[in-house]
Amino acid sequence: MAEHAVLVVDEETETRSFLERQLVEDGFDVLAVDRGLRALELIERSEPDLVLLDAALPDASGFELCRRLREGEPGRDWNRDVPVIIVSAYGDPVDRLRGFARGCDDYVVKPFVYEELLARMRAVLRRAGSAGYSDRLGVGELEIDRRARTVRLAGHVVALAAKEYELLVALASEPDRVFRKEELLRDVWGFRSLGRTRTLDSHASRLRRKLNGHGERTYVVNVWGVGYRLLEPGL
Repeated sequence: MAEHAVLVVDEETETRSFLERQLVEDGFDVLAVDRGLRALELIERSEPDLVLLDAALPDASGFELCRRLREGEPGRDWNRDVPVIIVSAYGDPVDRLRGFARGCDDYVVKPFVYEELLARMRAVLRRAGSAGYSDRLGVGELEIDRRARTVRLAGHVVALAAKEYELLVALASEPDRVFRKEELLRDVWGFRSLGRTRTLDSHASRLRRKLNGHGERTYVVNVWGVGYRLLEPGL
């Protein structure tokens, strides 16, 4: 029995064949296509556990394909939270950030070492299948539908950008726990080190403003010198 189902989306025949062969040997059930639109059809019909997505495809940009997958489309019913790893020859930092901004879970640059890609795949799958996963999360008046990727607060829809939503889901998984900045940057953005990036702080600030209507500190609390928690202590 296959470990997980993986969809490989890559224009290069050699790369697709190599990944298909290696992944099957490592216990995965593999589908492989060379077109973005065909990939969306298979994601909807076959419901893979993970997608390996090239950034450059003949009929679509992998970045925009990831965005469409995350945002959903009228009349389409796919899992918008399916883990996506972009595997691309574009290795500049701006390309990596572009991928994470579109909602990918990790970013691997070609040429890659297969063993490293495999380790990253398994790490992403572990996070996606971690204990306590539920299609719906409820925290106070906050309701998160992970399959539909919608957020409601006191019954009203809250419009969030892709990474704001993913940050909220991470915090809502354990709303009373303080998450260190390093682990949020790793799990939400795929960063390996904290560095001097203000990405997390700026997203947390925007998310806080959208959830807290009148300046209260109910949701998304900054714990100085440590990280963030979803709920104000005592609530």
